[in-house]
Amino acid sequence: MLSMAIGVMWFLIGLVILCGVIYLTFYVIETVVEFPLPPKVKQGVWLIVLLLAIIALLTILMTGGMSNVRPPFRVG
Repeated sequence: MLSMAIGVMWFLIGLVILCGVIYLTFYVIETVVEFPLPPKVKQGVWLIVLLLAIIALLTILMTGGMSNVRPPFRVG
């Protein structure tokens, strides 16, 4: 149970950092580069982030924590 709680906390920390980076990217593109992004593009990016976040959270919850999550492929 503790492993699951730690996994969820790391997930939330990573999600906040990812959302901050995406928001900062939008801000830089629109203000510094002065290229207005259409609202549909922003919504599409946030939708992809939301879907990936749901998949990651469900993976953590279904496996019981981060200790049981296997990488999708092995190197070496």
